[in-house]
This record gives sequence, structure tokens and C-alpha cells, in this order.
Amino acid sequence: MPTMWPLWLFAPLLALSQALPFEQKGFWDFTLDDGLPMLNDEEASGADTTSGVPDLDSLQPTFSAMCPFGCHCHLRVVQCSDLGLKAVPKEISPDTTLLDLQNNDITELRKDDFKGLQHLYALVLVNNKISKIHEKAFSPLRKLQKLYISKNHLVEIPPNLPSSLVELRIHDNRIRKVPKGVFSGLRNMNCIEMGGNPLENSGFEPGAFDGLKLNYLRISEAKLTGIPKDLPETLNELHLDHNKIQAIELEDLLRYSKLYRLGLGHNQIRMIENGSLSFLPTLRELHLDNNKLSKVPAGLPDLKLLQVVYLHTNNITKVGVNDFCPIGFGVKRAYYNGISLFNNPVPYWEVQPATFRCVTDRLAIQFGNYKK
Repeated sequence: MPTMWPLWLFAPLLALSQALPFEQKGFWDFTLDDGLPMLNDEEASGADTTSGVPDLDSLQPTFSAMCPFGCHCHLRVVQCSDLGLKAVPKEISPDTTLLDLQNNDITELRKDDFKGLQHLYALVLVNNKISKIHEKAFSPLRKLQKLYISKNHLVEIPPNLPSSLVELRIHDNRIRKVPKGVFSGLRNMNCIEMGGNPLENSGFEPGAFDGLKLNYLRISEAKLTGIPKDLPETLNELHLDHNKIQAIELEDLLRYSKLYRLGLGHNQIRMIENGSLSFLPTLRELHLDNNKLSKVPAGLPDLKLLQVVYLHTNNITKVGVNDFCPIGFGVKRAYYNGISLFNNPVPYWEVQPATFRCVTDRLAIQFGNYKK
């Protein structure tokens, strides 16, 4: 049964909030972290906080008589969710900033559905039955920054997306192909969530992401068998969990030197070629849990900023004294605050205490619970 969101939950959408790096717990974790809490630094991995977000304090209640039947309208927010709507309603106030149409039965976005909504900042179309979008449907939305159109029946990326767009959530559709030029002109875009689509590596045309300067990209729960090689080199976060990736070869990560977080959990990775991780000098978090690794990946001690490593639920049988920490002092700039090794066939009593000499606290190490 669809969830009805109280009206007061919409106010945070007008100010940037935080989302967890690897698990999308709910729909409203729509933005990325403004920084990395574990580092206490100011390096952002999400939306630019100066990108034109309306100031809630400056917003005055609008007393426009224009409010679609059955909807709730307040503070430039129009909430029309869970109404069984078959189409985008009419009589939407032109000063609307957020339009929520989630959990309805809309099947098509027509040419004039959003006519006059030139101030719209966020459009929520999650969990409808949309399979067709007119090529000019989004033309009036010159200030749109957030488009959430997940859990629909789309078979392609919508054409002619607004150039103002910063964030696109289009996961759980039926998209099999990302053609070259589909993101053309989207110079402000920094977040795309497109997991849950039946995308294979061959579905990405060469140059599909040309011109994009993304910080965050998630292609989880797809049909990838390897790390795509033509993604934006500006990425700070790349999440490819729940795919069918079997190996990481030497140059797979060559162009992604700016990554802070790399999510590769729940794949079928058996091998990580020596030297593969050396292309990630700024990496802070590495998730390789629920794979088929038989040993700790080579190169971890050389990642001076690495702080979190998930290796649980693999086939690791041995942990060497120098698998995580560099030899000598002063080499590593940030100590580990999380290493998970539980549910591996490791004889833990044989692991030397010096193995974790560069870990902040013994509680940061998770062992045990292996079952054959």
C-alpha cells in the first residue's frame, strides 16, 4: 500500500539534507551528503549548496485559489500524492516550487502538463505508470533542479531534460540503453541514480556521459558484468552494488582518480588485479562485501586516506600482517575506523595483532560469525 507523506515533510526538500552513501533507505533521502562526517572536512560529494535553493525563511504563504481538487497546497508546495490520478492535474499555481505526484496512476506526460510552472524546483513522479513522455513536456521547467521519476515504466532516458537539472532519480524503470547525447547540455547535473534498470555494459553508448561533471552515480541492481569505462572522471561516489561484476582488471578504475567512495558489494568478484586500486589515491570507503574474494585485495596499505573497508561475506581464508597497514609510520594520513571481515573462513586466532596497527580502535574491527 503506498505511503502517504505528511505535508510537513515537504519543507526539507527545499533545503539540502543528507543521505547515506550506500543504502537508499527511503525516497526522501534525495540529496547527497554535504561532506564526509568521518573526515570532518568540507569536501562535498553532493549537490552544490549555492545552486539556487529557495530560502524557507523568505517564503511567504501563498493564498492563491488555484489548487487542484483533492490536493494540499501550502507554501508553494502542491501535494497530490496517493489520489489515483490518471494525468497531471490542471490549475496548478504558477508560483509552485515543489509538485508531488507520487503514488498515482499517471501513464503519460503530455506537452502542456507543466505549462506555466517556470518556478518549479522539484518534481516528484515516483511510483506511477509513466511509459511515455512528450519531447517538450519539460520545456517550461526552466528552474527545475530535482526530477524524481523512479518506479515507472520508462524504457529510455527522457529527452530534452531541463538544463537547470542538478539531480535525476530514475531507478527502477525498464531502461536498457543510455545513448550518446541524452545528457547533452546538462552542465549543472551532479547526481544520477539509475539503479534497478536492466542495463548491461553494452547498453552504454560511447560518449553517453560526455559533458557531465557528476559527483555521484549509482547503477546498482542492474546487469553489469564489469566496471563501465566511460563514466565521468569527476565522480566522487560510484555505486555498482548488486550487479554481476566478476573481476576488477588493472585499468578498470584508471579514470576515476577522484573517488571518495566505491561500492562494489553484492557482486561476483573473485579477482582484483594487482595495482588496480592504485588509481584511487583519494579513496575513503571501499565496499567489497558479499563477493567471492579469496584474499584481501592488494594495495590497501598504499591508500593513505582509506578509512572504511567492507570485506565481509567473502571466501577470505588468510589475513596477512601487512594486508591493511603500511610498513613504517607516517605513511598513512588517516587511520581506519571500520574494517569488516566477518563471515569469512579466516582462522581469526592466527591473525597477528600488528595486522591492525593503523586502526583507531579495536571495536572498529569486525570478525567472526562464519558458517559453512
